[in-house]
Amino acid sequence: MGVVVANVDISPNKAALVNQSAATRVETIPLTLNHKPDAEISVKYKAPLKQHHTSVNTESEAPGKFTTASVAKLIEPQNTPDPKIETVTIKRGDTLSSLFNQRGLNKELHTIMQLGKSVKELKSVYPGQKIHFYVNGDDLAAIELETSVNRRLKISKQDSNYLVNNIVREFETRQKTASSTIQNSLFLDGKRAGLSAALIMELANIFGWDIDFALDIRSGDQFSVVYEEKFLDGEKVKDGIIVAAEFINAGDRYRAVRYTDSQGFTDYFSEDGRSMRKPFLRTPVDFARISSGFNLKRKHPILNKIRAHKGVDYAASTGTPIKASGDGKIVHRGNKGGYGRTIIVRHGSQYSTLYAHMHKYAKNTQVGKRIKQGQIIGYIGKSGLATGPHLHYEFRVNGVHRNPLTVKLPDAKPLPKSEMVRFKSATADQFAQLELYSSTLLAQNKK
Repeated sequence: MGVVVANVDISPNKAALVNQSAATRVETIPLTLNHKPDAEISVKYKAPLKQHHTSVNTESEAPGKFTTASVAKLIEPQNTPDPKIETVTIKRGDTLSSLFNQRGLNKELHTIMQLGKSVKELKSVYPGQKIHFYVNGDDLAAIELETSVNRRLKISKQDSNYLVNNIVREFETRQKTASSTIQNSLFLDGKRAGLSAALIMELANIFGWDIDFALDIRSGDQFSVVYEEKFLDGEKVKDGIIVAAEFINAGDRYRAVRYTDSQGFTDYFSEDGRSMRKPFLRTPVDFARISSGFNLKRKHPILNKIRAHKGVDYAASTGTPIKASGDGKIVHRGNKGGYGRTIIVRHGSQYSTLYAHMHKYAKNTQVGKRIKQGQIIGYIGKSGLATGPHLHYEFRVNGVHRNPLTVKLPDAKPLPKSEMVRFKSATADQFAQLELYSSTLLAQNKK
């Protein structure tokens, strides 16, 4: 009789099929036996089926003669009952230790936490998160933590070891549009058009370098937005990015599309290839009310005498975030006479901005720190000489105070000429969409 080696081929892509939408894990293990008919073979079963390749050879420590059928039976995986699955929604006061302790799994938790960085998300669980326990009798088979709406961290027990997997479900992405004419405010009319608060804020951020949304918005302004929605199992789970947008303010039309250049940099650009991101924001507070403008002959409300008001006051509730209007370096942070708690930022050699009457400073805003445009540097308050909570904001050019609402801000650099052909080709459809929605909205308003 000849001697045959039977190879058990478990390819990685077929070894485990995971039904991510269901609570159970289904594994299928295809077996391939290469043999000659009626051969007699000796067997040594050297490794469990979790290995990608398990060899059956003639160097057996337990002698015996087997038929081909008996070899297949020997290496066939044993049927084991599916683990019991318990889903727990983490509540306030729960800890990972208490959840494992309630189920008598303290030793398993200790072993799992020794896995280090690969399971670091287990150290920061929070209320509302879900964790799934897979248990066979008194033994833990696996745990699965929902880390986001489409991501799960799964830790499975394999013999005496643990296998860590990050399971990611791909979203189905759909595009949607919204258009409206301003009748009340951007926020109210944006909500009426079906936009979420987050999308309205993003829309304001895109055009915030050109439009002061605290001062410039008026009845009759129009906007159109093309944006993405993310779906799982046919249900919307969240909004995605804004793909393209248009805003018509006082008859001036602004359009922007999201574009990733050949170097991998993504931003919003106008039709002529200029970035919408200018060196300075027009206003450092979202949707605040201007309570006092730039006036060199204003009568001070507390001192009751003429005192130049060399900035703009934005009234908002205490604690409203204040954003740095441009990249720069903090050169002052502290009390400054009637200004109260104040931060001054230098932007290169020519420009500086001042933010006064703060309630408190944000973290990492010490003198000497470099900050980014849009970074939160503090919160509105009424420290110093102030009648109510507001931000006093100053803009200086070469040390001279300028009106923040009217000063001509430096423009953004356009895309290089070598990029424009690619840009025009990639964004033509988005700009055509905006033109269609704008024309439709204009026709509706004329009826």
